[in-house]
Amino acid sequence: MITITHYLVLSAILFTVGVVGVLIRRNAIIIFMCIELMLNAVNLSFVAFAHYLNSMQGQLFVFFTMTVAAAEAAVGLAIIVAVFRNKETVNIDDINIMKW
Repeated sequence: MITITHYLVLSAILFTVGVVGVLIRRNAIIIFMCIELMLNAVNLSFVAFAHYLNSMQGQLFVFFTMTVAAAEAAVGLAIIVAVFRNKETVNIDDINIMKW
């Protein structure tokens, strides 16, 4: 039988993989994918708690999180494309346009 603990452990593993990806990788697109992975890990926790507590609030939070993730992806990818057109790279170490 699968319990809520299994879902929470899976969510923690996915979130940890996302955090490690953000901290280690230098490619902006992969960093965005890791952020999406972290958001989906949180969504998994929300759905698990919603099912466990027989509440709809977790599912509403998932809907809100998915909306934020979609907006983040659209704006982030637009910024990456604009930076790539100017610098011809997506490596964040080579992108220093915000530095003095």
